[in-house]
Amino acid sequence: TASGNLTWVSEFVFLGLSQTQELQLFLFLLFLLVYTTTLMGNLLIMVTVTFDSRLQTPMYFLLRNLAVLELSFSSVTAPKMLADFLSKKKTISYQGCMAQIFFFHFLGGAMVFFLSVMAYDRLVAISRPLHYVTIMNTQVCVGLVVASWVGGFIHSISQLALMLPLPFCGSNTLDNFYCDVPQVLRLACTDTSLLEFLIISNSGVLVLIWFLLLLVSYSAILVMLRSHSGQARRKAACTCTTHIVVMSMVFVPSIYLYARPFTSFSMDKAVSISHTIMTPMLNPMIYTLRNPEMQAAVKRLGRCRLAYRKE
Repeated sequence: TASGNLTWVSEFVFLGLSQTQELQLFLFLLFLLVYTTTLMGNLLIMVTVTFDSRLQTPMYFLLRNLAVLELSFSSVTAPKMLADFLSKKKTISYQGCMAQIFFFHFLGGAMVFFLSVMAYDRLVAISRPLHYVTIMNTQVCVGLVVASWVGGFIHSISQLALMLPLPFCGSNTLDNFYCDVPQVLRLACTDTSLLEFLIISNSGVLVLIWFLLLLVSYSAILVMLRSHSGQARRKAACTCTTHIVVMSMVFVPSIYLYARPFTSFSMDKAVSISHTIMTPMLNPMIYTLRNPEMQAAVKRLGRCRLAYRKE
């Protein structure tokens, strides 16, 4: 739309991951498989925890919420990316772009806060095993989950409040496969250096400090485990290691993308893929493959379905 001598951008064009037709088809099939695996893996966790009476504990209540977050987070970018692989013109409206930024940071922020809740849960389980069930009661668990989602919403709405007033009147090409703050900010036809500083402070510094605090927390948990007996220690250490792996997969790409000046690097797209597409697929795999209780529950669920079919 035109306003005076300026032409306001009404849509953005994605360059995507490749311009080659054959490669795009291959990538479509590859990421369709990845996204389908993400959906199935996270749905399996949600269904298993909901219907298995032995998994009605705080840890699995939290694990189910993580599965909801992972599934929602990957759904912000993956369906649009898959559709774009099959279309010649990869565009998104200005409103669609802002909505994608909002949901991406809302769910991503909620996940960052939520990983802290999972760390707190393990800290209570290991430092106060006898009082664990009373401390982490249903009310507390629901409260912590709601607090994570509210934290994500506040983080996201503050990002969006900084983005919405910006004028876009020049180039509308985004060298990415989804809308995110660093790429969109570079297209604004005004000086964004102060805004960039505020957003790096909001996102980058926050995830960096949060990550270091969580690493210290898990180190403290692992030190506490030395006083536990053999089997209990091994089981708790296994759970904590899983948490640290998942946490690193979420935090390291976030730190790389947001805790630095928003200049473009050749690694950006690869990191974005790992952050938005691969991590939500790998998390349920890591949790189910490394967790004997979860494996047993999935088998029980399978047996129940077979028995139901035979009837």
